[in-house]
Amino acid sequence: MQQNNGLDKSQMISFAVLCLVLFGFMFYFQNKQSKEEEVKAQQQKTEQVKNAVKQTQASNINPNVTPNAIQTANLANNELKLEFSSLGGQVSKVELLKYKAYDHKNDRADLPLYLITKNNSNYGFQFKDKTGKVINTKDLVFSPTVNGNAVTLTANYNGAVIQFIYTLLDKYTVDFKVRSQGLAKVTSDTKADFIWDYSVRNLEKGRAQEQSHSEFSYAFNNYKDYDYDGRTTMEEEKETLNWIGVKQQFFSSVIEAKNGFTHSKGNQESIEEGEYLKKLNYEGFVQMTGSELNQDFTWYFLPLDLPLLKSYDKNFDEILPLGWSLIGWMNRGFFMPMYNLIASWGIAAGWVIFFMTIIVKLILSPIMYKQHKLSAMMKVIRPEIDEANAKFKDADPMKKQQATMEIYRKAGVNQMAGCLPALVQIPIFYALFRFFPNFIDLRGQGFWFAKDLTAYDDLIKLPFKIPFLGDHLSVFALACTVVILIYTVMTSGNMQQPQQEGMPNMKVLMYIFPVTFLFFLNTSASGLSWYYFISNAINILIILVIKYVILDEKKIHAQIQANKEKPKTEGKFQKKMREMMDKAQQQQSVAEQQKNKKK
Repeated sequence: MQQNNGLDKSQMISFAVLCLVLFGFMFYFQNKQSKEEEVKAQQQKTEQVKNAVKQTQASNINPNVTPNAIQTANLANNELKLEFSSLGGQVSKVELLKYKAYDHKNDRADLPLYLITKNNSNYGFQFKDKTGKVINTKDLVFSPTVNGNAVTLTANYNGAVIQFIYTLLDKYTVDFKVRSQGLAKVTSDTKADFIWDYSVRNLEKGRAQEQSHSEFSYAFNNYKDYDYDGRTTMEEEKETLNWIGVKQQFFSSVIEAKNGFTHSKGNQESIEEGEYLKKLNYEGFVQMTGSELNQDFTWYFLPLDLPLLKSYDKNFDEILPLGWSLIGWMNRGFFMPMYNLIASWGIAAGWVIFFMTIIVKLILSPIMYKQHKLSAMMKVIRPEIDEANAKFKDADPMKKQQATMEIYRKAGVNQMAGCLPALVQIPIFYALFRFFPNFIDLRGQGFWFAKDLTAYDDLIKLPFKIPFLGDHLSVFALACTVVILIYTVMTSGNMQQPQQEGMPNMKVLMYIFPVTFLFFLNTSASGLSWYYFISNAINILIILVIKYVILDEKKIHAQIQANKEKPKTEGKFQKKMREMMDKAQQQQSVAEQQKNKKK
C-alpha cells in the first residue's frame, strides 16, 4: 500500500506557486475593486440627491398629539450629539460623533452613527391614577427648556407636574433626574413601571454577526455580578438590577437606576431584513416616594472600548463579549495588549495580525516540535504496525489493538502526547473567535480588499444565495481553506486507517473538515480568516523545516531501537488500559465458549 509521507520537492514547488497565484489573485481583485469604487462613488452622489427629499414617517407618534405640538431640544459635546423630544420627554436621537455606520449602498462606513433615531427607542414610566386609568409618561407632551448643558422637560397631568431633567456630562454620560410635584393627588401607586422598547439598528456590514451580538446586558448585586441574555425571554424577578442595557456588536445603550430596577423581565425577537436587527422590550419597577416619582438615573451611550468601559467602575467591561474565565483573560491580558503594542509601530492592522500570528507560533513552537517528532516516530514504526494489522487481520479486534499498543510501548511512543497541541490550541482558537469580531480598534480597519477586518470580505459576489454560505465568497476564507487542506494532506500520512468495519474513515473526515470550515469563515470576521491563513501557512513551513532540516529519520529509528532494548515499566494509565482489555478479552472468550456449548 502506498504511504503518504508528506510533500516531496515537486509538491513544495507546487505549494509555492499556489501561494503566488493566490496573492496575485488578491492584488488583481484589489485593483479591479478600486476602479469599481470610483463608479460607485458617482452613483452614490446621484442617489443622495434623489433621497434628500425622502422623509421617514414616525410610527410611534401618539395619535392624540398633533405633529406641530412636538418640539425638540439639542445638546452636544465632543462625543455625543443628542436630541430630546417633547413627546414623552425622551431622548429621541443619539449620534456618536467619533464613529461612522456602514452604508450597504456604497459598501463604505461613511454614514452618521445613530444609536437612537426614527423612534427606534421608546421609554416611559407607567402608573395608574386613582380612577384606574393607566398613565404612561411617553404619551405626555412636555415643554423643553435648555440651560447650558441641561435640558428640562416639563409636563402637566391633572394638576400634577412631572419633570425630566437631562444633563450632558463628559464623554458618553447623560444624567437623568425624574421629579414630580402633586402626583400623590393623582395616584396612590408606590412604584412605577419603567417600560423600554428598543429596536437595534443595523450599523455594521456583517448583519448575521451583529445580530448574534445584540442582546440584553445587565448588572446586579451592587454592580458585582454581570449577566447577559440572548434568548427569547429575560426573567430576573428576584434580583435588583443596577443597570440594564441593550448591547450591540460595538456599542451599547445603558440606563442605570440609582435605586435599581426590580421584577425585571423582557423579550426579544430577531428581524430578518431591513434597517433593524432585533426588537427588544424591557419592563422593570422603580420605587416611588410617597407616590411621587422622584428618582435618579443615568444614561450611557457607549462604544465598547475596554479602557473606557473599565473607567466607569460599574462592571461595564463585562459587556464586551471576550469570553469567560481563561478565554477572557487571554483576550484582555494577552491578545489586546499585544495588538496595541504592535499597532504602535504604525503599521496596517493586517500586518499587526501577521506579526501576532508569528509571536503565537513562536510561543507554541516547542509543543509543535514534540507533535511533529511524534509524527516522525510513528512514520518509522508504521511498517511494524502494518505487519501487526496483517498478522491479526482475521483475529479478534482486541488482540489486534493489544499488538498495536505493544509496538507503541516498546518504541517509547506515547500517542496521548499528540493530543496536547490540539488541547492547547482550542482555547486560543475560541479566544480569537471572540477577539476579532469584538475588538473595536479593528472596526473599520481595512487590509487589501477587506474594508473592515471585523466583517467578512465579499470581493467575489454571487448572483444567487447558497444556503449557509450567502451571496458571496470571502477570499480570505477561501485562502484559509486551501492552506488547511494542504496541511491536512501533509499530516494525514501517519494516521492509521480504521481497525474495525463500520468505523468512520478518519482521513476522509479530516478532508471534510476544511471544507466545512469555509462555511463558517465565509461570514465571519476577515481578520479571523487572515489569522488562520497565516497560522496554517506557518504550520506548513514548520513541518517542512522540521522534516528536512531538524529531524533525522535515521537517528529517530536508532532511538526507537534503543527504546525497545530498555526495560519498560507500565504507567498507571497503560496498566489500567491493559487490564481493561484483558478483562474484555476474557469476557469475550467465555461468551464464545458458552455459545459453542449450546451448539
